[in-house]
Amino acid sequence: MSSSLYRLGRLMASLRWKIVGAWIALLLIVGGLAVGLGGTFATDIEIPGTEGQRGIDALAQRFPELGGTAGQVVLVTPDGVPVDEHQDEIEALMGEIADVDGVAAAPSPFDDLSPGTRTDDDSAIIAQFQMAPYDGEYPADSIAEITQLVDEAQTPSLQTHIGGQVLQSAEIPFGAGEVIGVLVALLILAIVFRSLIPAVIPIITAIVGVGVSMLALVALSAGVEIPSVTTALGAMLGLAVGIDYALFILSRHRDQLSQGDDVHESIGKSLATSGSAVIFAGMTVIIALVGLFITGIPFLTVMGVAAAATVALSVVVALTMLPAMMGILGERLRPRKIRRMMAEHGGTLPAPDPVARPRRSLSRTWVRLVTKVPALTILVVIIGVGALAIPIKDLELALPDLGTEPQGTSARDTYDLVAEEFGPGYNGPLLVTADIINTTDPLGVVDELESDIASLDHVKEIQMATPNQGADMAVVIVVPEGGPTDQSTKDLVAELRGSADGWEDELSISDVTVTGATAVGIDVTDKLSDALLPFALFVVGLSLILLGMVFRSIWVPLKASVGYLFSVAAAFGVTSMVFEYGWFNEPLFVHVNGPVVSFMPIMVMGVLFGLAMDYEVFLVSRMREEFVHTGDARGAIERGFTANAPVVTAAALIMVAVFAGFVTSGWFMLQPIAVALAVGVLVDAFVVRMTFVPAVLALLGKHAWWLPGWLSRALPTVDVEGEGLAAVLEHRRWTEEHGEHALRLDQVVAPLLGASGTVGPLTGSTAPGTLLVVRAPDDAARATFLALAAGRHTPTSGILAVHDRLAPDDLAAIQGRTHWIGAGAPVASRLAEIDSHGIARAVIVIEQIEDLAHAASVSDDTLIERLDALLEKGATVIVGSRTDHPVDAERHLLGSLRDPRRLLALSVQRSTASSLDTASSPDTASSPDTASSPEGALA
Repeated sequence: MSSSLYRLGRLMASLRWKIVGAWIALLLIVGGLAVGLGGTFATDIEIPGTEGQRGIDALAQRFPELGGTAGQVVLVTPDGVPVDEHQDEIEALMGEIADVDGVAAAPSPFDDLSPGTRTDDDSAIIAQFQMAPYDGEYPADSIAEITQLVDEAQTPSLQTHIGGQVLQSAEIPFGAGEVIGVLVALLILAIVFRSLIPAVIPIITAIVGVGVSMLALVALSAGVEIPSVTTALGAMLGLAVGIDYALFILSRHRDQLSQGDDVHESIGKSLATSGSAVIFAGMTVIIALVGLFITGIPFLTVMGVAAAATVALSVVVALTMLPAMMGILGERLRPRKIRRMMAEHGGTLPAPDPVARPRRSLSRTWVRLVTKVPALTILVVIIGVGALAIPIKDLELALPDLGTEPQGTSARDTYDLVAEEFGPGYNGPLLVTADIINTTDPLGVVDELESDIASLDHVKEIQMATPNQGADMAVVIVVPEGGPTDQSTKDLVAELRGSADGWEDELSISDVTVTGATAVGIDVTDKLSDALLPFALFVVGLSLILLGMVFRSIWVPLKASVGYLFSVAAAFGVTSMVFEYGWFNEPLFVHVNGPVVSFMPIMVMGVLFGLAMDYEVFLVSRMREEFVHTGDARGAIERGFTANAPVVTAAALIMVAVFAGFVTSGWFMLQPIAVALAVGVLVDAFVVRMTFVPAVLALLGKHAWWLPGWLSRALPTVDVEGEGLAAVLEHRRWTEEHGEHALRLDQVVAPLLGASGTVGPLTGSTAPGTLLVVRAPDDAARATFLALAAGRHTPTSGILAVHDRLAPDDLAAIQGRTHWIGAGAPVASRLAEIDSHGIARAVIVIEQIEDLAHAASVSDDTLIERLDALLEKGATVIVGSRTDHPVDAERHLLGSLRDPRRLLALSVQRSTASSLDTASSPDTASSPDTASSPEGALA
C-alpha cells in the first residue's frame, strides 16, 4: 500500500490544479443536485417489529383519524374567565385549521364526541388536531400556516399556543459555536506549524469534504428517509477527522521539508507513511460506524452508514486534495528558516552540528515521569477514571421530546404550559389499541377496557375511549401521571403490556398493543440498551484483531482495548454529571436535565473506538519501529513518544474544540453525543494513550512485543507506518543507477508452488525487450519462478520488482500488466490479442516453450515477426522450459529472432540448504549455446 500511496502523492502534486478544480466542481455539482431535488430530513423514528411501531402502522390503516402526527392548540384565559365564553372564537379557529392542506381532523374541543381537556377551573382547554398519515414531509407550508392562524387568534382575553409532535423540526441548529470550534482548531494549527498558511490547509480540506458529504445527504434525502440528526453528526465527525487526518499528513510533510527533502518527493513520502496510518484510522471509524447494523434499528443503521461515508470522504480528500494543495504551495510550506539556510548553501541543507545539544522537550519529560514508576502511574489512572465513571449508575436514556427543545421556542413553551396547567402526562399520552372484530358489543367492550385501564397505577385519566368507524378496532387514549420520559410512565407501559393477555381472554379481544410516540420512544430505548453489549463485544473484538495485525503483539491490543473502555467509561460518567446532575450547564448551554438521547452510548462507542485506535497507531507504531531497530524496550518508548506526541496532542485538542463547538448549539439531540466525544477524546489522548499506555509498555518491557509464532503466521501483515516505502525508494535509487529493468530480483526467496521447500535466494535483473527462457526440470521450481514474475505468487523475503511495481504491495498492478499464456493455449492468437497500449511495460509469460516453437513453425509463420515487434517495443517475454539445457525449440527461437542477443536463459532449482540464509543460488543465466553470462541477465 505504501508504494501505491507514494506514487499517488507524487501524481496528485503534479496534477495539483486539476485535482483542486475537480473537487470544487464536485462541490458545485452536488450542491446543485441538493438544491434541485429539494430533499428533506425525517423527524420520526421508526423501529419495525416493535409493538409500538406495529400499533402506529395499524392505526394508520384502520383508524386514520389517529394515525397521523398530532398537534395541540392550548387556549388560556389569563383573567380566569371560563373558556366557554370564547367558544365561538375557538371553534372558528379549529375550523380554519381543519381547512389547511395536510390536516386530517381538527374537531372543536367543545364537541361531545371528542371533548378537549380542561383545567379544573375551566380557564384553559386543549384542542387537538391530527395531520394525515404521510410519507416523508408535510406539505411545505402547512405547519407555518397553522402557526400563523394560532398566532392571529390571540387576543388580550384569550391566549393561544401551538404545540405537539407537529413542531418537531428537521432543521439543524448550526450557529456560532461550530464556527468558534473551527477557529480554535485554526489557532491550534497555527501554533503547531508556527505559520498561518499551512494552518489553513486542513481547515479548507475538511470543509470541502464535509460540504460534499452534507450536500450529498440533502440530495439523497429526496428519495431516502434520513434522520435529521444525521447531518449534524456527519458534519461534526467530518470536520474533526478531516482536520486531524490532514494534520497528520501535513505535519510529516513539513518535517521532511525541514530536513531538506524535495517538495514532490516529500509529498509522496508523507502519503506513503502518514497516509497509510490515516487509511487505517479511517477504516476503524468506518467499520465501527457501519457496525451499528448490529442494533437491528434501521434509522441508526442509516445514521451509521451516512457518518461512515462522511469519514471515508474525509480520507479521500486527505489523500487527493491535500497533496494537490501541498504541491500548489510548494516551497512556501518549507519553514522560512530552512529556506534561508538552503538558499545560503546552494539549495541543500547543511549537516547538523554533531555537538549541538538536543532541545528540551516537554514530551520527553512527561514520558520519563510516567514511566519512572509505571505501576504507580497505572494505579493513579485507574483511580481517576474510576472516579469519573461513578455517575454512570445514574445515566438514563430516552428519546428526546419537546421538553428538550430550546427555551423560548413555541414547542418548548407550550410543552411547559401543558405540564404546568394540566400535568406532565398530557405531553405524552399512550394509545392502547385492540382488535374487537370478534365482539358483539363493541361499545360495552370498550367501556370495560377503559375501566380496567383507569384502575391501573400511574394513570391520571382516560382522555378518550372509542371504537373506529368500522367497529373492528378500539383505541383508548391514556394520560399517565408522569411525563414521557419519567420512570412511572415506563412502568405503566410495562403494566399495560403485561395485562394485555388477560384482557384478550376476558373481553374476547385480540392484538392489544400499547403505542404512541411515548411508547415508541420507550421501545427504541429498550432495543438500543439490549444492543449495547453485542456492539461493545464487536468493537472490542475488532480492536483486538486490528491491533494484533498492526503491532504483532498480544499485550498491546489488550492494553489498547482496556484503555478504550477507560475512555468510554469516563465519557459516559461526565455526560451523566452534566445532563443528570446539572453540573456545568450554563457554560455548556445545556438548558434541560434528564435522560439523554438513547442512541448516545452506542454512537459514542463506535466513533470513539475509531479515534482511540487512531491515537494508538500514531503513538505506539513509532515505539514499535524503534524497538524493532534497537531492541531497547525502554528507550523505544521514549523516542517513539517524543517523536509523535506533539502531533497527537494537537490532533486531540482540535477534536475537542470541534466537538465542544457543537455542544453550544443547544440542540439536545446532539449535545450529549458532543459532550461524550469531547470528554472521551480528551481522556483517551492525554490520560490513556499518553499516560497509561507508556506506563503499561514500560512495565511489560520486551514482553510487550511478544506474539506466538502460529498467530503471527495467521495474521496478515499491515503496513501502517509505510515500512514498504523503504523498498520503493531503494528501487528508485537502484533504477537511477542501473537504468530501467523489466524484472529485478534481490535475494528473493519464495515457497514452492505445489510442493514443500523454497526457491532462492534469487538475485539479478533483465532489461525490457528481453525473451527470458527459464530452464528447470523441477516443475515446482519453474512454476514458482513464472508465478513470481507474473505477480501470481508472493515472495517471503527479498525485493521483487516488475518495472516500477514491487511485490507484495503492488501485486494487483503487476498482474494487470501481465499476459499469462498457459500450457496448451493457442500462443499465436493470444499474442495477436495483446493491445499495443502500454506494451513497453507488459510482461508476457508463456508456460511452455514448446507451445511457442510449435506455433511459430506450424500454425503461424509470422509469429516470430510479431514476437520481434513486441520485443522491439519493450515487452518482456518469459518462457518456461522443462529441461536444464537448451532444447531444439530454444535453438529455433535463437536462430529466428532478428536480434539473438535478446534471448537469455536462466536455470532455476529449488533451495537445497537447511536454512534460507545459506541456500544455494540458482545457476547463472546464459545464452543457450554458451556458459557465459551475458550482460543484464538474471543471476
